[in-house]
Amino acid sequence: MKRTHHCSQLRASDQGSTVTLCGWVDSVRDHGGILFVDLRDREGLTQIVLDPANQGLESQFGSIKPESVIAVSGKVEARFGGTANAKLATGEIEVHAVELEILNVSKTPPFPMDDSADKVSEDLRMTHRYLDLRRATNTKMLRMRHATSRAIRNYMDDQAFIEVETPMLFKSTPEGAREFLVPSRMNPGAFYALPQSPQQYKQMLMVGGVERYYQLARCFRDEDLRADRQPEFTQVDIELSFIDREDMYELIEGLMKRVWKDVIDVDIETPFLRMSYYDAMNRFGVDKPDMRFGLELVDCCEIFKASSFKVFSGAIKSGGAVKAFNAKGLADLTQGELRSLEDSAKALGAKGLAFIKCEGGEWKSPIVKFFSEEEKAALSELLQIEDGDIVFFAASEWERACTILGRVRLDAAQLLVKRGKLTIDPNDYKFLWVIEFPLMLFDEDEGRFVSSHHPFTSPVPEDIPLLDSDPKAVRGQHYDLVLNGVELGGGSIRIHQPALQKKVFEDVLKIPADVVESRFGYMLKAFEYGAPPHGGIAFGLDRMVTILTQRTSIRDVIAFPKNQKGQEMMTASPGIATEKQLRDLHIKAVLPKKDS
Repeated sequence: MKRTHHCSQLRASDQGSTVTLCGWVDSVRDHGGILFVDLRDREGLTQIVLDPANQGLESQFGSIKPESVIAVSGKVEARFGGTANAKLATGEIEVHAVELEILNVSKTPPFPMDDSADKVSEDLRMTHRYLDLRRATNTKMLRMRHATSRAIRNYMDDQAFIEVETPMLFKSTPEGAREFLVPSRMNPGAFYALPQSPQQYKQMLMVGGVERYYQLARCFRDEDLRADRQPEFTQVDIELSFIDREDMYELIEGLMKRVWKDVIDVDIETPFLRMSYYDAMNRFGVDKPDMRFGLELVDCCEIFKASSFKVFSGAIKSGGAVKAFNAKGLADLTQGELRSLEDSAKALGAKGLAFIKCEGGEWKSPIVKFFSEEEKAALSELLQIEDGDIVFFAASEWERACTILGRVRLDAAQLLVKRGKLTIDPNDYKFLWVIEFPLMLFDEDEGRFVSSHHPFTSPVPEDIPLLDSDPKAVRGQHYDLVLNGVELGGGSIRIHQPALQKKVFEDVLKIPADVVESRFGYMLKAFEYGAPPHGGIAFGLDRMVTILTQRTSIRDVIAFPKNQKGQEMMTASPGIATEKQLRDLHIKAVLPKKDS
């Protein structure tokens, strides 16, 4: 039997037609010997009626089990009065079967095939991922991912970009995250590295005159995993010549506008808000702030610079800062919730979490006794403290104080949401450009400057003279696109002058000249042959689809994800190599003693 329609296609206008449908048995109901089967394919459901009066059908009734695959031919009829299902696209009709073919009988699935399976062990679902993907939620997710990729390709094509594939077997560049290494059989002792991004190749495409490049690139990082990370992921990778930052903002805002409209039919406002790295940290304690709610951090240095409370005044005198925010309405938090907030602060280097509760017109806190009346009055005015509020403090060097309260702010917001005192709407899309990052950060462990983005980011032109005298003060032409507290992607205008790139490598980052030559010599040489000004950006496609589908983990939007141990449960990957495979590659597997 050859399929004539999918399972969400038939309507009342098809009454009288003879059709053939194929799919999975979603459910079976026996009404007085007559079987009513909901037949499912990726498009939807159609009700099939199997009458035992047809002996050819009745003989196969025992094989019609949930998730079995069948083909049915029959006549489209209107449902009997009062049995139409308005919630179903095909709810006005049913197919009265004439022929039935059992294509495959299914065993009983190990978990339900509806949304209740979300409560089942993730490892169990990943082991049977072929079943998990059949669920309507996951089928919809895959289609939305496809729609997102299609919208991106259509937009980039409209903007005259060329899609170019770059190599998967690259070489190691240890400055970034840990890499996956691939031994080369034909070059004993040598290893490829799977690319963390196509960064260097796409810059070479600009030197090669491509001018406008993009690809949906597969990228790899051997990092410890969490909900928003996978060892392999897809990146929307973009590079173009003869542009500045304003051109990039306009291009990407247009792309986001197209994707959100095409995929979920939402119009987003452009241009996007812009905020410096300093302002993001100072006001929200993080460089990817969620702009859907307030709880902004404020500076209390003026109030406490001469305070008798030495924890605060001492931090200020040593060049640090005292930051605070008012979690309005959260004074009723439990001791357990307060301990959890304190643990979050301690994980980021705080010795504790200072706070003041305002209850019954009284300030309650172990630290209040150290405050003068003037300090309390100034604090009350600055933070608009009212009954039912709780104020949290951090005193440390500026960046650490901001980071500590930034974490507490996010946790406090969730506690307010739980109490119904704060609404964070998942359909409120607050895009934000975070700009003016420092070009360099000083790594105390290594005793040298390291790139805050990567070593190919161009300094802001007027800051170039500071590379010799004060590298930490140099701003980079780096930009991140943030949406609702998630960094969608980031990029920069690149260095295209060989002398400046060499200076950054050797004089600022202190990479030895021979190492620069071995890793980046080809790039410096290419820049000597007419490299155009260029810049780029990359977005995590997985994160974008996670937001569009309103899921909580990027694992939910990847067809075959890895778990938090980097294992793909269905195929039991990774596996053990044979001795012969290792000999052919001229390598040995040396296991830790506990694993040997």
